[in-house]
Amino acid sequence: MEPLVAKAPAKINLTLRVVGRRTDGYHDLVSLVAFAGASDVVSLRADAPLSLAVAGPMASDAGPDTDNLVLKAARAFARELPGARLGAFRLVKRLPVAAGLGGGSADAAAALRLLARLNGLAGDDPRLHAAACATGADVPVCLDPRARVMRGVGHELSAPIALPVLPAVLVNCRVAVPTADVFRTLGLRAGDPLPGPDHPSTLPVEASALRAVLAGLPNDLEPPARVVAPIIQEVMARLTGAPEALLVRMSGSGATVFALTDTCRNAAALARRVAAARPGWWVRPTVLR
Repeated sequence: MEPLVAKAPAKINLTLRVVGRRTDGYHDLVSLVAFAGASDVVSLRADAPLSLAVAGPMASDAGPDTDNLVLKAARAFARELPGARLGAFRLVKRLPVAAGLGGGSADAAAALRLLARLNGLAGDDPRLHAAACATGADVPVCLDPRARVMRGVGHELSAPIALPVLPAVLVNCRVAVPTADVFRTLGLRAGDPLPGPDHPSTLPVEASALRAVLAGLPNDLEPPARVVAPIIQEVMARLTGAPEALLVRMSGSGATVFALTDTCRNAAALARRVAAARPGWWVRPTVLR
């Protein structure tokens, strides 16, 4: 039997408001999430002992295979579906690690989609969502990788949103930025709110109007991430100074920065220039949807 295969696309936070810190220590968020063409790839060979092999250009950064969220997701799935068929996973790691792209969460969500296919489970089965929630905060939004607004700790999801096509360039300086360090630097105490603009309930369907709305909605994790990894400021300055860049922002907790452009041609031209100037960086032109 041929392995089942699924892409694990990078998650991009077009906006990221930290509403405040809860009394349980978690942070409440509101974020407009889109997904890029850049992705990892997960495959599953059915009815083999549960295992994971990691390959690809970023494999050495992914940490011990036994700690990978793919295996955590498979075990959560097995708890929700006792007797479920599992198998041997293979992850081709192409996305940078600890990069604000939700790569580990996307990998876990892809693994869950493969297990659902193997076991004849519908994509909207509540047991699949429960397994995703048990695996990690960003895994539910990655289960069905379409643009949405996510709220709370990431488990409250809007219906899919039809965004206009958004050509973009993703740039990562290859400096890992642990999410916990960024939230620690943000410095909210339990019960503290973080004032900021309200997230709109509806969004424009035209690209330039959407960019104008996004410009007024910050990523609240960007300032603390620049403290943790000051090189993020260099990435942002390089992109902001480019004539093709219409909006520049950091994704997630960093360090990946994206620039929105008006055409795929301009995204490709900007990516070529950045890659030539900084050959050690990870640079990808893409389309966000």
